[in-house]
Amino acid sequence: MSTVTGLPWGLYSTFVIEDRHGFNKQTLGFYFKDLAKKFVVTQAISLPVAAGLLYIIKAGGDYFFIYAWLFTFVVTMGLIFIYADYIAPLFDRFTPLPDGDLRTQIETLAASIEFPLYKIFVVEGSKRSSHSNAYFFGFYKNKRIVLFDTLLEENPVNKEASAGEAAGDGSEDSSDTASEPEQKGDGDPKDEEKKKKIGCSNDEILAVLGHELGHWKLGHNLKNIIISQVNTFLCFFLFALLSNWKELYEAFGFPDSQPALIGLLIIFQFIFSPYNELLSFLMTVLSRRFEFQADTFALGLNKGADLCTALIKLNKDNLGFPVHDWLYAAWHYSHPGLLERLRALDFKQKEQ
Repeated sequence: MSTVTGLPWGLYSTFVIEDRHGFNKQTLGFYFKDLAKKFVVTQAISLPVAAGLLYIIKAGGDYFFIYAWLFTFVVTMGLIFIYADYIAPLFDRFTPLPDGDLRTQIETLAASIEFPLYKIFVVEGSKRSSHSNAYFFGFYKNKRIVLFDTLLEENPVNKEASAGEAAGDGSEDSSDTASEPEQKGDGDPKDEEKKKKIGCSNDEILAVLGHELGHWKLGHNLKNIIISQVNTFLCFFLFALLSNWKELYEAFGFPDSQPALIGLLIIFQFIFSPYNELLSFLMTVLSRRFEFQADTFALGLNKGADLCTALIKLNKDNLGFPVHDWLYAAWHYSHPGLLERLRALDFKQKEQ
């Protein structure tokens, strides 16, 4: 149902707002194909999980909340484990970063902080949007760094592909190759200028990765997982206390029965609503604190100046607005604004 009700808003966001500002790169066909894949994958995962959870609630006895929490914990860890190899490739093409200066510098950076780097990928994010990002994922010593192709000022994957195509053309196609610059010259100079300005230099990419790896080194991801699991356990425990409250079901039109699914919906969606709002705010506060700490970590790697220029470039490329109302930002924004981060970095640099 949410897929259907959210469809008009998703279309408007992608093909009107994003398109108006030059970010959208999707066709309508690609959008619906992507939507269909997301729906199938979501149903393939959520339906068995929901069935398993309902069975545990019915058959688990007085301590079902412990078994339910263990079940969701195993499912969560399993999804994290298989995401990289089986889920993510369904939606995006991940290409190994070719050998070169950037790859060598990333490997050196990872080794300097003992980050167990396994692979480095460039993801073709430009087929959806010109927004840029970088992140890492994976368990234990199976860590992978992913760079959006829109983050790279000079994309080595495209260069390698172009070189391969040129080598495969042969002498017979030399005339076509020679005429290609003339065809490019017919394009809009403003578009070409805009393309050149998008992305970060190698030093700036290393600074961004220094920030991301700071999250790992400072244990932010692990802390978030622990908080999430403690919260899940608490929610199941409270559900166990409330699930037999007959008046609760009567208030929602179930005077003669207490269906487990209805109990889950009522308690998690309505009863826990104030608690979830408070928890969301506290997690936002914590997330902003983690972002400042990761910036400081990158500064400790002597990447402060490059991180500042990278943040400015990314804010400009993504058409971010650097000024925010402090109260609205404190409640809604998981990342501090550009000016806040630049001021904090400047203050830390002066302290050093």
